[in-house]
Amino acid sequence: MESRAIVSYQTPSGQRVEVVKQTFSSVRKRPAKRVAFVSGLHGNELEGIYLCHLLIRYLKNLQRTQPKAFQGEVHIYPAVNPQAISAGSRLWPFFSQDINRQFGGDNGNSLPAQSASELLDDLKSSVDIAVDFHASNLHLKEAPQIRILDGLHKNLLPLAIQCNVDLIWVHPASPMFESTLGYNLNQARVKTLVIETGVGLRLHRKFADQLFQGMLNLLHHTGVLVDTGSLPKIDPPVIAHPSQVALLQSRYAGLFVGHSDLKKNVAKGEVIGEVLSATDGEVLQEVTAPESGFLFTVREHPLVYPGAPLARIALRDEGCP
Repeated sequence: MESRAIVSYQTPSGQRVEVVKQTFSSVRKRPAKRVAFVSGLHGNELEGIYLCHLLIRYLKNLQRTQPKAFQGEVHIYPAVNPQAISAGSRLWPFFSQDINRQFGGDNGNSLPAQSASELLDDLKSSVDIAVDFHASNLHLKEAPQIRILDGLHKNLLPLAIQCNVDLIWVHPASPMFESTLGYNLNQARVKTLVIETGVGLRLHRKFADQLFQGMLNLLHHTGVLVDTGSLPKIDPPVIAHPSQVALLQSRYAGLFVGHSDLKKNVAKGEVIGEVLSATDGEVLQEVTAPESGFLFTVREHPLVYPGAPLARIALRDEGCP
């Protein structure tokens, strides 16, 4: 494994901060494929950081025991926003900027914009395929899923189904995504998958283990790794197009109490939870599934206001059992 700092800067207090890339090289002069894993754009999303730890630990051992297994290259960027990670915040401290809205175009000369530019350039010059790990916020728990912008799905679905996620959400396109890392890499013809899972500032080991197996499967599918033994069975994901996702929202201010587990097939009319009054003992809203489908998002934070998201369901196609 080779470590290299792709970004280095000094804080006002004199501390030197580096964004490090870990590279596992190919035994071939021309690698079969070059795959990157990126984590930590948002400092309150820790699932990907843990997942990169699992990958680095596994690949270091594999490189020591089976060096010829590496027919391609693996590049891991485990913590690309170190200051936000140290603060446990979504935004870059002091600048209060979301680094995942600093890619592409002219975003000025701020430190977050410069760091984003250097990261993007390094990825574009180093890899063919990238996986950008994200977690949810403190309010919602998400099942392991890949979100693909509508219009990119035909190009990305063959890779996404190899990743052992529960759901692939073909998400409506929006101008707000045009400054993200995933969008700009895809525009540069680096096939990029955006994974979201878990809850902000938390680790969900079962989800991480599930995705770890998926990333190994992806590396084998792309020919980066070969002959490392049997691989786990990868279950086919639910694929939901923009019109097939139902968002359930609160109509009141109160406490949301969930009644249904994440990653569950729910029936039309099934109770997912309730919004309760904090003062008079009344049930303000019974939250039920509008149609049958797969429950992939559930409210984690119980305090809600009108319009607060409570759950998302990938609706079952008509005619499915």
